[in-house]
Amino acid sequence: MHATIRIQPDDLSGQATRRLIAFHLAGMLETSPPESVHALDIDALRDPAVSFWSAWVQDDLAGIGALKTMDAERGELKSMRVDDRFRGYGIGRALLRHIMADARARGMTSLWLETGSTEEFLPAQRLYESEGFTECGPFDGYALDPHSMFMTRAL
Repeated sequence: MHATIRIQPDDLSGQATRRLIAFHLAGMLETSPPESVHALDIDALRDPAVSFWSAWVQDDLAGIGALKTMDAERGELKSMRVDDRFRGYGIGRALLRHIMADARARGMTSLWLETGSTEEFLPAQRLYESEGFTECGPFDGYALDPHSMFMTRAL
């Protein structure tokens, strides 16, 4: 597939976006115990500290991603999810690079993330590693958790 990926700010009101967020949350709850799920729901994604984008291929929602401002210099990557129909086509990488560029433009000097530590999360871990993220300890209120992996990278 060599389609153009369009990434745009999203106000969380569209049905396709809401469905993918719900699917993302359900998937996290299927693979991790509830106390280890740190994905944000619609209300949490509406927090003023969170910027949210959707990625589109023609008229199809292909993926979502968010950036939560922790402070003037640090941001947290949140709610990264690619629709299963679009996995393997570079949607996640395009979203990640878009969010990193936005964070840089805001003057942030580092990005942080929490992702799952189990086999289901290997593709996400590999994506983050390939874009310069390295494993680190818990940050910003997270605690050590066998179901979580924490990563960071300098911008």
